[in-house]
Amino acid sequence: MKRGWLLGIVSVALIVFATTFLVSVVAWQAGTEALPFEIREGLTYGPNERNDLDLFLPKDDGKSLRPAVIVIHGGAWRSGDKRQLRNLAELFARRGYVAAAINYRLAPKWSYPAQLDDCQRAVRWLRKNAKEFRVDPKRFGAAGASAGGHLALLLGTREIRDDSDPDLKGISSKVQCVLSIFGPTDFTHERYIQASRNPVAGRALVDFLGKPYDEAPELWKEASPIHHVSPDDAPTFIIHGDQDLLVPLDQSVKFAEALKKVGVEVQLAVIKGMGHGPTTPEQREEFMKAVGQALEFFDKHLKR
Repeated sequence: MKRGWLLGIVSVALIVFATTFLVSVVAWQAGTEALPFEIREGLTYGPNERNDLDLFLPKDDGKSLRPAVIVIHGGAWRSGDKRQLRNLAELFARRGYVAAAINYRLAPKWSYPAQLDDCQRAVRWLRKNAKEFRVDPKRFGAAGASAGGHLALLLGTREIRDDSDPDLKGISSKVQCVLSIFGPTDFTHERYIQASRNPVAGRALVDFLGKPYDEAPELWKEASPIHHVSPDDAPTFIIHGDQDLLVPLDQSVKFAEALKKVGVEVQLAVIKGMGHGPTTPEQREEFMKAVGQALEFFDKHLKR
């Protein structure tokens, strides 16, 4: 059974992480009407490769400060692009959010914590430039899918990891609301530990974390959002399928339980029959309902 599971992971890990969500978001494509937001593409938020983002700026009265959200693509931490979740960024912009769809450094060239550092830098860059873009620095969110969901959860549970840049010194990387779409939460689970011992099945995780679990168990723990849960974490909305073979539903269930235990508001929307992304019209309909609920959750916590 274990060998069969590992082979199954091989077949989905290399394909599903990088492609399923990209395909599924086609349902979010906006119509052809005039867009109620401006798009500024290719803005640089840091000195490293792939430190660029697309900014979606709502067209409004030009007076009020707006909440912001960092949108983080998936792709097993080693592929993907900021355009992957463009439509999610547009959904936020249509609701009055300044949305930043970001690129970040990828494995295996760059291993953890480079990805987290880039996500935190993007938050801090936008917070530093809050006046220019009319952003309220006290109302930030993060949203991501799969590997991006994992990084969004780290933004919601951790403060600055690297504060060495004098240009951003002392600027917080914390966000006040999170959306995770089937993001992994605990790399110390036996499932991932066993996968790390297989040179094929565990390749994505080992590339991301730089070392197999047996060589760096504390690193695998540090990269796991569930091990950073505390009462001051961001309210979190999670979407997950009950048939996800790549990131089991239990990863989100246990994370939600951990947040509830310390008094942090959390909602978990479970999509019946869905794997690592919606594949049927019924699943897409339920998935989009959950996305709508997530947007309302963000409004509750970031629009005030």
